[in-house]
Amino acid sequence: MSFMKRLNDWVARGLTFLSSGCLVVLCALVLYSVVMRYVFDDAPDYVEPIALLLVIAIAFFGAALKVRDGGHIGLDSLINKFPPSGRKAAVVFQYLCMIAFSIAIVAGCHEMAFTTSDDPIPIIGVPEATRYYLPMIAGVSIVLFSLEHLLKLFARKRT
Repeated sequence: MSFMKRLNDWVARGLTFLSSGCLVVLCALVLYSVVMRYVFDDAPDYVEPIALLLVIAIAFFGAALKVRDGGHIGLDSLINKFPPSGRKAAVVFQYLCMIAFSIAIVAGCHEMAFTTSDDPIPIIGVPEATRYYLPMIAGVSIVLFSLEHLLKLFARKRT
């Protein structure tokens, strides 16, 4: 259990650093674009594709971090009406569903990345597959974070 927690601590720190950096760059890039467009009447064309990649990173990495924090969407009002064993079963089911969904995301994104790896994103020339690598990283992180929660849930029962 402690190995999984330490590994996930590193993964969460990395995702936090990356998503924070992406947010800072996104803000600076949009500000630059607005100034260039409205002050100098010379809008840079590369801002939109870069901003899209940054938004994808922020959204997916943020979602993975909320899974780690336990802040994901849940039906607490329904689950709280269950007896304790039913609550535990619902939580286990919830994490298993998140794992299955994340594996589907990773598999689908892997297929799309493989299909589009030779196609560049117009204007910036980065491989189109980059758009799919970001959700793959988040999907693997969600699987790791969900496994950590499941291990913690079952470790509590034994003690």
